[in-house]
Amino acid sequence: MYQTDPTRSPKEYLPTMYDLKSEDPEEPGLPDQFHELQPQLLRDTFCPPTYSPEWVFMASDMNLYYDVSHPLWYKRPDWFGVVGVPQLYQQRDLRLSYVIWQEGVIPSVVVELLSPGTEKEDLGQTRQELNEPPTKWQVYEQILRVPYYVVFDRYTDQLRAFEWVDGYYREMSLNQPRVWMPTLELGLGVWLGFFQGIERLWLRWYDAQDNWIPTSTEREAQEAQQARLLLEQERQRSQRLAERLRAMGIDPELLE
Repeated sequence: MYQTDPTRSPKEYLPTMYDLKSEDPEEPGLPDQFHELQPQLLRDTFCPPTYSPEWVFMASDMNLYYDVSHPLWYKRPDWFGVVGVPQLYQQRDLRLSYVIWQEGVIPSVVVELLSPGTEKEDLGQTRQELNEPPTKWQVYEQILRVPYYVVFDRYTDQLRAFEWVDGYYREMSLNQPRVWMPTLELGLGVWLGFFQGIERLWLRWYDAQDNWIPTSTEREAQEAQQARLLLEQERQRSQRLAERLRAMGIDPELLE
């Protein structure tokens, strides 16, 4: 059905983002509150230092089309990040989905948030049924070969991470609930704190100095605090200058 003569690249003749389904109203279940909030925190703190924000793409609960031989097959990761692609599709449009044969770049990291209904598939404990699409694990490990695959169980607060090595996922040994990803120059760890007014253990990115990367709200607060400090420093400098002038018998108000 998709053969052409002369042969063309899949990017030319397979469906594009505009042709493929982005929503399925018949699919049962909607994300719970944790599945809504946790990806927001991941998005807000995912800042690979060697890439400008314009060349980083992140998505949650978005259709990921992965197989040129079966262009209607897709998976929907809870969250994934890609570096080296423009933030906007073809540098102009918001994405409806992520289509591998159009983008040409696989995700650098995929995060799945475990829930009772998806745990077995997320951990590779289910098998592909005859004439059915491959499982998530098979797609991430064998088809896309995503370098880092992370799963987090919010019920037990357990973090597990897998690194793609020699064709398979190898579980990474974690001495603490943190995993460093050298190719991204970022780490992902379990952080206890408030996000959106809720205190619990969250997944959050950290930098090479083991510092949690601030959220946009925290950055704004830091900038406001820095502005207040600069203003106070300027006030104190002006006060010291005025005191020196008075000591010299000069009224500083007359110089204004």
